[in-house]
Amino acid sequence: MSRTLERQESGWAWVVLLASMLSQGLTLGFPTCTGVFFTQLQHDFQASNSETSWFPSILTAVLHAGGPLCSILVGHFGCRSTVMLGGMLACLGLVTSSFSTTLSQLYVTAGLITGLGMCFSFQASITVLGYYFSRRRALANALASVGVSLGIMLWPLLSRYLLEDLGWRGTFFVFGGILLHCCVSGAILRPVAPMVAPEPREGLPPPSKKPASGCLAGCSRAIQQHLALDLFLHNPGYRAYTLGVMWMMVGFPLPHVFLVPYAMRHEVDERRAALLISIIGFSNIFLRPVAGLVAGHRRLAAHRTHLFILATLLNGLTNLVCVASADFGVLVGYCLVYSVSMSGIGTLLFQVLMDIVPTDRFSSALGLFTVLESISILIAPPIAGFLLDTTSDYRYVFYMSSFFLISAALFMGTSFCVLQKKEKQGRQAEVGGASAEQDLTHEGPESSRKQLYPEIMYVTSL
Repeated sequence: MSRTLERQESGWAWVVLLASMLSQGLTLGFPTCTGVFFTQLQHDFQASNSETSWFPSILTAVLHAGGPLCSILVGHFGCRSTVMLGGMLACLGLVTSSFSTTLSQLYVTAGLITGLGMCFSFQASITVLGYYFSRRRALANALASVGVSLGIMLWPLLSRYLLEDLGWRGTFFVFGGILLHCCVSGAILRPVAPMVAPEPREGLPPPSKKPASGCLAGCSRAIQQHLALDLFLHNPGYRAYTLGVMWMMVGFPLPHVFLVPYAMRHEVDERRAALLISIIGFSNIFLRPVAGLVAGHRRLAAHRTHLFILATLLNGLTNLVCVASADFGVLVGYCLVYSVSMSGIGTLLFQVLMDIVPTDRFSSALGLFTVLESISILIAPPIAGFLLDTTSDYRYVFYMSSFFLISAALFMGTSFCVLQKKEKQGRQAEVGGASAEQDLTHEGPESSRKQLYPEIMYVTSL
């Protein structure tokens, strides 16, 4: 077994890592450039801020919400086919969106179809790293996430460059061809032995034993496997964290959509306005690996939840600095500080989830987590757009973002403090009950002392 792992983590595994890095840069980095097209889309379709903002919100929400469907495809067809299917869907969506005559058509093509394709390519490219890496899996995930930072840096610059010569229609057409390179990344993902084994289907009973189970029973088993509703109801830590992140995500994506229009409204040059998003991406290239090393340190591993809460709080406070001035120098400083908190959130978001839920339930817990998270991502930009239409002041969008981020941090911090206090009281009650029972069953002080230490060791090991 060890020889198999060593063979997987050498040679072709690093080529797979590069392919995963490319796929993540093409997909997860793309939504950050949608703010570059915001003003021109609004002008061409004669639409309000709220109507225009539905395009990036649908794209990003579907990218996150399609996780359970992607896991089903990976279980049946493997990571290679799923990534290639995602690349073709993303290409199809953007190419057809270049011919859209209404915003509703853009919602379906560039929003729904492209978002679903990006979801398949992105999430399958992460899944495949678990098959190729075991001992160095944390390092592989950290290196692969650098692709996201590269995408955040390069997509806005390329968007601004093409937009000047080709307009948004020609740019979307070219972007469709670029996203087709996800198929190249998928072709590199050569199947390995664990991918061939039918492990994803072990949780489902064989159809031959229960042929008359019915559609309802099958749906119930699928929901249990991919959406951890029971865990949400009975695990207070998972429930508090999921609700906190869901609330936080109403404010977190807003700067990615509205920062460029906000800078342009205050007479910042279009190229320099697009450069702001690239500064965030460039900073994350270096900050994400550092954040991963800090989060993985043995002394800080038990405090990942607190680090995530602090990163969320810092992100919300940073947005308040942004609205103080729209000068380009101030906005550059805002982007640098924002990158620190953003890298912390991006690195710890799923690490904290792994710490909260049992290992064997992580897949289903992640499915429900991403679906609920996508609801917030879907409604956040339209709500901010409606606020902007009402007030005609971009500062209120950033105030809104700060409110949701800061309140989410306070909610999660309070919730976990209460849960930790209850857990501590429960352990003390267990120790006290064990001591009282020993006092009743063992009369002599020496025998009592001998029986007490094994019980304390047992409670501590929990």
